[in-house]
Amino acid sequence: MSLTYVIPDVHGRFDLLSEALHRVHAHAAGNGGTLVMLGDYVDKGPDSSKVIARLRRGMPDGWTFIPLKGNHDAMMVAAWRDPLHMARWLQHGGDAVLESYGGDPFIVPEADIVWLEALPLMHVDSHRIYVHAGLDPGVARDAQPESTLLWKRYPKGDAAGFEGRHVVHGHDSFALGPELYEGRTNLDTRAWRTGRLVIGVFDDALPGGPVDFIVVQPEQELPRSETAPGFFRGKP
Repeated sequence: MSLTYVIPDVHGRFDLLSEALHRVHAHAAGNGGTLVMLGDYVDKGPDSSKVIARLRRGMPDGWTFIPLKGNHDAMMVAAWRDPLHMARWLQHGGDAVLESYGGDPFIVPEADIVWLEALPLMHVDSHRIYVHAGLDPGVARDAQPESTLLWKRYPKGDAAGFEGRHVVHGHDSFALGPELYEGRTNLDTRAWRTGRLVIGVFDDALPGGPVDFIVVQPEQELPRSETAPGFFRGKP
């Protein structure tokens, strides 16, 4: 069985990323697979620099590693390329990134910026489309604007996929998630704040949503609604 593992927005939580990678390796049991990261590696959490350094190392032999770009990653790049964008980035959590590098923007490695800048916006396989935020159903896949792929928010309850494929995304945080619909899966559980990161596991031979989840969370978590003890499954 060939599997694709999908890790959503980690936002500077190196602790969660490290545990997630450990759990993915354990689940794969030495068989390798595909690992897709849905972007937003930086901002908000305390260890963005460590997250970038770890992801730049990639995965061992036997794995296909596909880190996608998120809107926060794009904002960081924009701030470095044009100082006019710096204030906006800092307001969206960029201050935490600078702290993770020691508080001095001049010691942020150019190689980290180049790596973020070059990240792809989308990954497509036989059954699914993986993207940070989403796709516009009225626009052809290859013509999707970058702003849509990085910033789109689906209307609540929107179950549509895209051109016959299941869409796997993050970006729109829902602490009690993930949100599961017939045509899409939203994996973003606001992990940087809740400490609860959910990894989607997809069977490459089967269409549709995840066949399993790997939940990474600390011993203590934020209170959760009694009406939503598990995952949220939307109506098709």
